[in-house]
Formats: sequence, structure tokens, C-alpha cells
Amino acid sequence: MNEPPVLAAGCVLWRPASSGRGIEVALIHRPKWADWSLPKGKLKRGEGARDAAIREVLEETGMTCDLGPELPTLRYQVQGRPKEVRYWAAKTTGGAFEPNREVDQMIWLPPAAARHRLTRSQDRPLVAALLRVLGMSGESARERHP
Repeated sequence: MNEPPVLAAGCVLWRPASSGRGIEVALIHRPKWADWSLPKGKLKRGEGARDAAIREVLEETGMTCDLGPELPTLRYQVQGRPKEVRYWAAKTTGGAFEPNREVDQMIWLPPAAARHRLTRSQDRPLVAALLRVLGMSGESARERHP
């Protein structure tokens, strides 16, 4: 029997680096899974993926954001069930992180460090996809921001 996939949405949340050179990417730590990940979560009944992505970023990071281009969709199995997660590039527009029941830490890292810190290898190409949609190479991501 083919089960329908669990539908989820999230963002690669970014901001200009505090140094004024390059960008930083937000990663969250989820104690339930003991992992570093990108903000994401399941769609609520009747909710669109874009709205879910914005809601999940706010719930997990405390940050508001503007969605940019859509990034690759990840498809994988969770406990034997297919899961499909749509992602967007998202520039933070404000807010402040407060630890919550799902996320106990949030960090901002340069793209290369963020890729390295992500626990799941399938998440790493999303950082490279962010740099592509922002028109940045790995080197220029540290040297300038849009």
C-alpha cells in the first residue's frame, strides 16, 4: 500500500553577516532528535506550504522572514513513511530567538560552517542552493551580501 507522503515546509533562513561581509545561515538544535537542522515542520490541515514555512520559522526561531525563491524539495522516509519537505530561501526581517519545547538553541553560521554543522547530509545541498539563488559562490558568500 502506498501511503501519501507527510507534507512539510521550511526555510534556509539567512541574514547579512554581522561583519558586513557575506551572509549567515540559521541552524536550530532540536533536543528530541539531538540534531542541528533547518527550521521546518508539517503542514496543518488546509495550510499552504508557503504559509507553513513562514509559520515554522517563526515558531522555531522567533524570526519573521520574507520568502525568496523556492529551493529543492527533499523527499525521504521517516519511520517507513514517505516525507516531502518544500524549502524556500528566506531573509530574516526581525525577531529574537527564545528557547521553546521543540528548539533549545539557534545559531548563525557562515554557509560553509552551517553545511558542516548540519546533522543530516540530505540538508547540506540546501545551503549550496541558497548561495546559487542569491548569486553567490562559496567564496563570495563570505565577502559580500545582496
